[in-house]
Amino acid sequence: MVATSMNINMNQISSSLPRFGLGMAALGRPGYINLNRASVFDKSNININPNSNSNNTSNTSTNTSTNTSEVQQVRSVERMQTQANDVIHTLFAKNNEKTQSQSKFQEMSMLNLPWLDCARSYGLSEKFVGDYLKDNEIHPDQVYVSSKWGYEYVADWNVQLEDGKPHEVKDHSVENFLKQIDETISHIGEYVNLYQVHSATFESGILTDSKVHEALGECKKSKKWSIGLSVSGPTQDEILREAMKIQLADGSRLFDSVQCTYNILEQRPFDALVEAHNAGMDVIIKEGMANGRV
Repeated sequence: MVATSMNINMNQISSSLPRFGLGMAALGRPGYINLNRASVFDKSNININPNSNSNNTSNTSTNTSTNTSEVQQVRSVERMQTQANDVIHTLFAKNNEKTQSQSKFQEMSMLNLPWLDCARSYGLSEKFVGDYLKDNEIHPDQVYVSSKWGYEYVADWNVQLEDGKPHEVKDHSVENFLKQIDETISHIGEYVNLYQVHSATFESGILTDSKVHEALGECKKSKKWSIGLSVSGPTQDEILREAMKIQLADGSRLFDSVQCTYNILEQRPFDALVEAHNAGMDVIIKEGMANGRV
């Protein structure tokens, strides 16, 4: 992810966000849409549930000679957490190398903080991040953490599911928000800087549900978290423009940021993103490399 300031030199950014963030979607759960994922996490493409005593070998690339006990460890919770820890550790190490050559003012700048982006639907991403930060005694001032609510992870740690079964289920109701914010707090509550609606759409009702807006506004006020939304699909620009109209009781804008798919293959949202930036919203670019396609 990249926090950008459209059409402005990166050295002149005035933003409440770091410049670059590490998205935890592919690190917090065993199955994801990235290309060539198996080459990183395992040498087989076996569909397994590490909490189960059986494995599913429906993928034609499976090596049938693989020992069952080994297969069950391919993408176990423990191995995935180890992989996540390694990547997070590298992020902090690279950040430390960078800040060592900078002035005191630059070192403390928000732009230079390590940034981790989670979601309730990213499997165990919040747990992995929370465990790492606490185990390594990272102070909340030393990291920027964002997360998302609105989808529930239902894949039960399977790499693949039967045709038609989703890995996550959308629910933008106020009841689900109150449930998921408690779950987020239990893992990373003291670290959260930004809490986002996950993939806002017209169909989900999030743009017109005043109860959800009030709950988000209360979260913003009581916890001092920034509130954002992520958007996806062919109507990202329309959704963003509608979201920008939502105001709280005091007349202030509800959403402080937008996380939007934008890359060489997806250019449509550009004008809307410029409008959001000019209105004072932080703009976060996701899938900048189109999940490995560019």
